[in-house]
Amino acid sequence: MKVAIVMGSDSDFPVIKKSIGILKMFGVDYEVHVISAHRTPQRAEQFASGAEANGIGVIIGAAGKAAHLAGVLAAFTPLPVIGLPIKSSTMDGLDSLLSMVQMPKGIPVATVAIDGAENAALLAVQMLSLADKDLRQKLHDYKKRMADEVAKKDAEIKLEVEKL
Repeated sequence: MKVAIVMGSDSDFPVIKKSIGILKMFGVDYEVHVISAHRTPQRAEQFASGAEANGIGVIIGAAGKAAHLAGVLAAFTPLPVIGLPIKSSTMDGLDSLLSMVQMPKGIPVATVAIDGAENAALLAVQMLSLADKDLRQKLHDYKKRMADEVAKKDAEIKLEVEKL
């Protein structure tokens, strides 16, 4: 199974690159598309309706401003959709965040922080790992590396404190 990253505009791509980096790190296949919920609604419907048949396991929908993309995609697929609100010149992305988290009953969109591309990809990896033990082990290893990094930083700070 792969992850589809769908952005509403190519201007979202600098943020999307961070998601791609995480997916590559875990060896997860992905595809990337530009589809607008407002300018290409038929394409959004077509993509989401066929995503499952096309081997997609999770969709990340990234958009800014009137960020309806993730919700529109979720309306047309039973697959999990993760909303990635993109910071825009309007309201620092708060409008995008609210557009994603205020979904009506029956159309859930899991939503991460504004510009939270890394967490969107990690959540997608976690979802895929439910059916993939190797991927689950990679997540365990990743979390251990994070914990080891914090422990190392803790030891370094203690040495700095002793010098005071």
